[in-house]
Amino acid sequence: MAWHTKGDSVKKIGIITSIVFAVIIIGLMLVNIKEGEFDVTREQTKVGLVLNGAADDRSWGQAHFEGLTASAGRLNLKILYRENVGQGRACDDAIEELVGEGCEIIICSSVGYGDSVAQAAGRHPDVYFFHTAGVQSYKNVTTYFGRIYQMRYLSGIVAGLQTQTGQIGYVAAYDIPEVNRGINAFALGVRSVNPDATVFVSFSNSWTDEGATRDAAKRLFDTYDIDVAAMHTDSLEVLREADARGIYSVGYNYDNAEIFPDTFLTAPVWDWEVFYSGRILECIQGKLAGDSYWDGVESGSGMVDLSPLTKNVKPGTAQKVAEARERLEEGSFDVFYGPIFDNEGNPRVLAGENMSDDALLNSFDWYVAGVEIYEE
Repeated sequence: MAWHTKGDSVKKIGIITSIVFAVIIIGLMLVNIKEGEFDVTREQTKVGLVLNGAADDRSWGQAHFEGLTASAGRLNLKILYRENVGQGRACDDAIEELVGEGCEIIICSSVGYGDSVAQAAGRHPDVYFFHTAGVQSYKNVTTYFGRIYQMRYLSGIVAGLQTQTGQIGYVAAYDIPEVNRGINAFALGVRSVNPDATVFVSFSNSWTDEGATRDAAKRLFDTYDIDVAAMHTDSLEVLREADARGIYSVGYNYDNAEIFPDTFLTAPVWDWEVFYSGRILECIQGKLAGDSYWDGVESGSGMVDLSPLTKNVKPGTAQKVAEARERLEEGSFDVFYGPIFDNEGNPRVLAGENMSDDALLNSFDWYVAGVEIYEE
């Protein structure tokens, strides 16, 4: 009888030990899977990046490149990339080259690549495509952007407090919803602290052409009494021309304070590693289906941000920006809550209402009060 009891105890101890051991092993496996270091990232994955500019432009291209290379270290990726790729046939060729070199994931980082992405996705159903600022997702196409307009609003507060003349310049690439959204958000930020200020806009009709961007900046600086300039281009010529004239500047995409220490104020910037690491891991795990992402500061993802305010900003600016940012983060306020009037005096968004995401993304073809478009 004693032997039988002892045997039962031994069996129970063995079973308990086995269960504990199994739980430990499963726990370790789950931790490894969670960290993206078990099995799925054991083999290297090739990722292609198509850029409309350069990977070292200290702007849009470099922000993507650095975000992706940071993800590469965590997920065992090999990054292949093509720089200064135009729309249409040039993009088609770049995509085919990257597919031919074994890329299982391809990132096309310009809104103008939409047709090429759609066609390539049909030709290569086993390749994942990411289209920045795109608006049409498919089974193997994910579109994504951030609510950078929120950061433009905050940078508008900086500019509105900084200006002495009340005349602010804004060099923009194209008259398209993405760019107009940014112009309007910036102007609303300016006018929230400086109701009489005007934002003068000149279009360069290019994301990257330095000559066209420089000319657009000169048109504004030569015509108006501009003392603060902002930009929505990938060229730094706006910042260079402003610095040469002693005009304060608000950048975009990248923190360039170290290059322009005497004139740079701040910039709406991106952290693409936050997005790429999570979504690419899902691709590797076979979990990602085509979807659209549009994260704002209220999501806490960190995709969009405002670079640190420099020593050049006026006293009290940081507090005003922090107060507005807190409202955005809480979700109690967004930039395009009414009432909003256009620059011809017409009510566009009524009090208590806000613009839909569809309108913000696809049909923003007007400008808010305080915006004037330069016309020769």
